[in-house]
Amino acid sequence: MLKHYVFFTRNSLPQPRADLVQVANCANAAANLGYSTVLTYVTQNGYCLDHLLRPFRPRLPDLELKQFYNIQDQLQVAALPMPSLFIDSHNKWTHPSTLICKYYLPLYLRQSTQIVHSRDWNFVKAAVQLGIPAVYEHHHHDQKQFEPEIVQHPLFQIAVTVADSVRDGMIEQGMPPDKVIKLHNGFNQSFLTRHQSAAAAWRDRLIGVDYRALAVYSGGLHAFKGVNLMIEAAKALPQVLFAFAGGNATQVAAYRELALQHQVENVNFLGYLTHEDLASLLQAANLLVHPHLLSPEATFTSPLKFFDYMAAGTPIVATEIPPLIEFKSAGMVAGWCEPNQPVALATCIAQVLESHPYRPEGYGESVDYVQQFSWENRIARILSHVEARYRPMLA
Repeated sequence: MLKHYVFFTRNSLPQPRADLVQVANCANAAANLGYSTVLTYVTQNGYCLDHLLRPFRPRLPDLELKQFYNIQDQLQVAALPMPSLFIDSHNKWTHPSTLICKYYLPLYLRQSTQIVHSRDWNFVKAAVQLGIPAVYEHHHHDQKQFEPEIVQHPLFQIAVTVADSVRDGMIEQGMPPDKVIKLHNGFNQSFLTRHQSAAAAWRDRLIGVDYRALAVYSGGLHAFKGVNLMIEAAKALPQVLFAFAGGNATQVAAYRELALQHQVENVNFLGYLTHEDLASLLQAANLLVHPHLLSPEATFTSPLKFFDYMAAGTPIVATEIPPLIEFKSAGMVAGWCEPNQPVALATCIAQVLESHPYRPEGYGESVDYVQQFSWENRIARILSHVEARYRPMLA
């Protein structure tokens, strides 16, 4: 019987959240490597008694989900129906975790699962208790203690994080040092495909005759990510159009209003873009900006878009935050500047625009360097820490 490499998130898909982009891309990469992989998530749609009695139905993703995360043809998905009684419940017996870990996992997923991979600790814990090998992803600081009977269990294979500070915290909270590794996030290899016609269309639309260059930010619209800082820098560079890709409708509206209040006219908030549209936008830019603040979040971030930026082959301006310092010696970033300083950011952007002219074909050194950070390479490295007898089966 063919058993699956099961990725699980206790969220509905698709949503424009970094953690869900990460989960979808990890699952997609595992499938691209030839493993029989199923991305499992929760849904409120199409709920009926038959789905509750036969919930685990791996299938090909629909077009919306496929385009949203740029999923290739090998990955299967399985949406687990969640009755309204369980949605947003804080009661122990009606909490979504209860239905997933006490009903779906033991009765329906267990018999079809070779190994699980999840950021959901309750799911990982339940899998180990049911005799299923597990890989756990943990990307943020929190105060939970890891139960020794789980983390020391032979079926608990490896924990993965993206920052040394988070790894140190996990060890302090009971994770065995030999069972936790640090790996950066990755990029979807579709970003390597050149889209020169689409990129030219972006430049015509955004730069036109009013501006001389295009600077692009991609990611969540949050102050700690440096969005406000970039708006301040934009005011000092009126001949450059600053485009922001990402955020939900509420965030986009709020930042448009903020730009109006500060009389910054050379900004354009595009909202969330599909991977295909984003890839061509990144290639259309004169430079890509990573303006993350030196904030508590800067101690543990492994920004997804940093690797997408490199795959685009477009010059990058980045602030010097701890997780990115290791990349300074690689020479792949065109300009570094002190964080939290709008004048320093504007000055650095102006310098890079002068030193790195726009190339429709991109800068090849960056593209070559980033290959090591593909999601497929990341999954292969994770599975190298999994005992051979527990590794997923090839499709």
